[in-house]
Amino acid sequence: MRVLVTGGAGFIGSHLVDALLARGHEVIALDNLSSGLKVNLEDASKNPRFRLIEADLKESAPLSRHLEGVAVVYHFAANPEVRIGEIDPKVHFEENLVSSFSLLEGMRRSQNAKRIIFASTSTVYGEPTVMPTPEEYGPLIPISTYGASKLGCEALISSYAYTFGMRGLILRYGNVVGARAQHGIIVDLTKKLVSRRGSLEILGDGTQKKSYLQIADCITATLLAAEDFLKSDRRVDVYNVSSFDQVEVRLIAEIVANEMGAPNVPLRFTGGVDGGRGWMGDVKIMQLSIEKLSKLGWKPIYNSAEAISLSARQLVHRELKE
Repeated sequence: MRVLVTGGAGFIGSHLVDALLARGHEVIALDNLSSGLKVNLEDASKNPRFRLIEADLKESAPLSRHLEGVAVVYHFAANPEVRIGEIDPKVHFEENLVSSFSLLEGMRRSQNAKRIIFASTSTVYGEPTVMPTPEEYGPLIPISTYGASKLGCEALISSYAYTFGMRGLILRYGNVVGARAQHGIIVDLTKKLVSRRGSLEILGDGTQKKSYLQIADCITATLLAAEDFLKSDRRVDVYNVSSFDQVEVRLIAEIVANEMGAPNVPLRFTGGVDGGRGWMGDVKIMQLSIEKLSKLGWKPIYNSAEAISLSARQLVHRELKE
């Protein structure tokens, strides 16, 4: 079938494009290239079933023609940098909420594009008192503008599904890592180590503990959850997508340093803000329950430490190549 992937030139979006093409679908990637890269679609661009549209979702006028014949929309377009919310919260409002509203309006007017798969985030939970955190946990009290904007998108999707006869699958991702990533702790540490300035600076007090999911595991989970949802009659559903364990920031730094051949580099923690967080709005401890997704027969190949190690090797290769 014909599918549209918003944010298709981004980190997760481009891997999803590759996987959908491998499954025989006709894929349209829509991206404004503000953070996505054409090089991520180098292989996809050789496929006659692929097309890249450079457009901004906030400009709703051309959306209707891009949705012609589209059976499913994978909505992965967003500003993925959580930290920017502390400096300019308008970015998350416009790039996440306004863009999602514009897309949903286009789908509402469309004759056929009535099913949406949405890339949400673990940050919608805020700082839950239950861990691993299940999908039914509440109330959801995000502590960052990024988490708030994603939660708002979830609410919009649910409301459009129930008001306008659409259907929506919400995927709450943990920290996804791997090749093509442009932001996040592993990217930051890798760049700092490449520059080699005597010690490795790490934001926070080093006790932050979170889950990390390799991109390959992320894509298999996404496709499985989407396949199960699309063949059902459920109007709205939610899945956590993450690994089954956690690692501390200190261990992440050690793994990355080891992969870069600098196992003895001194670690220098900034001490952080607000109780040792890396930045305001940083969720210090996170672990999602993946029990619901596991019932579909999925489990990650890599644990968090293995995912970080593989990602570090991939990113080191990219940094040295550049």
